Amino acid sequence: MDNFLNSDFYSPSKGNLKLNQVIEEIIGYVQQKPSCFYDIIVGCDSSSGQDPCFPVVVVILRKREGGIFFLKKVRFTSQEAKKFVNWKMRILEEVMLSCKFALQLREDLDKRIADLETTIDYEFRYIHADVGENGDTKEMIKEVTGLIRGNGFEPKIKPESFVASSVADHFC
Repeated sequence: MDNFLNSDFYSPSKGNLKLNQVIEEIIGYVQQKPSCFYDIIVGCDSSSGQDPCFPVVVVILRKREGGIFFLKKVRFTSQEAKKFVNWKMRILEEVMLSCKFALQLREDLDKRIADLETTIDYEFRYIHADVGENGDTKEMIKEVTGLIRGNGFEPKIKPESFVASSVADHFC
């Protein structure tokens, strides 16, 4: 995971950034309109196949005014990818990557925000999972939501999990 956090993230408007730069971009974005409320949400999806790609995404929503996002595509070596013997293992990896990233990002962001002279109205409580009541993934809802809650976040599933099922899915 350290390698994951130390490697580049991608912003459509800023290009490649390190995690500390992502945090500074988030801070800059919320400071543009400090009177607004912000939702910070993490989600992940994965591609199917022998060497799946896992785009982990953080979205910063300015309520009723759009938002920004950053992503990191996580790839595994061919040897590591062998652990994804079925789609259930990929779903669990999506959730684990989301939780690990969200925990670290929330800690780093909270420290950085505490250093500011202004207050920021935000919440960082949701992780979006690419599972839902329809299709095969419905059998994993309890497991996935329990894993997210166990890491201190509130789960959102389809159709409300747009960070995973739309934004991250777009980059698979």
